[in-house]
Amino acid sequence: MAANFWESTQRRYWQFTKKELAAMRQKLEDEDPNLVQMYPLPQLRHINIYLNQQFNRLAKRLGVRQQALATAQVYLKRFYTRVEIRRTNPYLLVATALYLACKMEECPQHIRLIVQEARGLWPETFHGQDTSKLGECEFFLISEMSSQLIVHQPYRTLTQLQGEFNLTPEESQAAWQAINDHYMTDLPLLYPPHIIGLTAILLAITCYNRQNAPGGASAAGASGGLVMAANALAHAQAQSQARAAAMGGNSGPGTPNLTPQGSFAGGSFSSQGGREFGEGSNPSDPKVAKMQRFTKWLAESNVDIEGMIDCTQEIISFYDCHEQYEDLAVRDNIKRFIKARGLDK
Repeated sequence: MAANFWESTQRRYWQFTKKELAAMRQKLEDEDPNLVQMYPLPQLRHINIYLNQQFNRLAKRLGVRQQALATAQVYLKRFYTRVEIRRTNPYLLVATALYLACKMEECPQHIRLIVQEARGLWPETFHGQDTSKLGECEFFLISEMSSQLIVHQPYRTLTQLQGEFNLTPEESQAAWQAINDHYMTDLPLLYPPHIIGLTAILLAITCYNRQNAPGGASAAGASGGLVMAANALAHAQAQSQARAAAMGGNSGPGTPNLTPQGSFAGGSFSSQGGREFGEGSNPSDPKVAKMQRFTKWLAESNVDIEGMIDCTQEIISFYDCHEQYEDLAVRDNIKRFIKARGLDK
């Protein structure tokens, strides 16, 4: 893997703004509006949840490690910025992306085993596929990604900094789960991996009660610590702005402001529940002390705090969305266009 993310193809070609991403997807749909109208699909987040589940099911059968699984999910996200999903068999793409990712992450799986396990998982939608079809799909996948296959992941940030912030094993596991879950959002296409890793650490310290979590973290547990997370970012932002002002700079016109209650001005953070960070906090509380250390570290670094704010909102919003997810509805809609268009043969 290339050591420097800042010079990588991931940063140069596969990081977008939300507007750019929306425009790319809209362009794909506009190319064939009749196809879109004929086969309506659930919201993208629900499709992402479903595809993530299929990746996990296949990876579990094959014993694939997490790094390769994460890379495969990024490949599929990149591919679907170039190709409309209704033109493909997503099950074939899931198997192909995992096959390719395993080769790139140096834990290769035999193509026949991939096909065999995929047929066992998805007998109705994969029965017509064979090794030659998967090989063709691999070429298609590589071509659409312009052979840019190196992916930098947030796990490295977590492993490097968990000692720095004295994370407990439970907090490290919660942060790891938050990183796993972010692959069900657009964040891998929007922000650098270190921003996502730091956001996962922040949320692990403040927001997560993993025992009650549907996907590793509960929305209720997250909102309970949300005020502390928001205030931590507000303090870090204020300190960073003060340092920049002292050095004759500024934090940029696009940096959002946070209210003292922990809500974004015009944003979506809830200010109810949880404990505020700062005035009134008990400095002897280990969690408060940990957050103070984390905030000080952020303020003294050049980390994009605005990006962390947006990542936090996106992940919390995703957990709210997860509660409305219906597996059967997504599966039936995908199966419908696969069967109708003969994509299973």
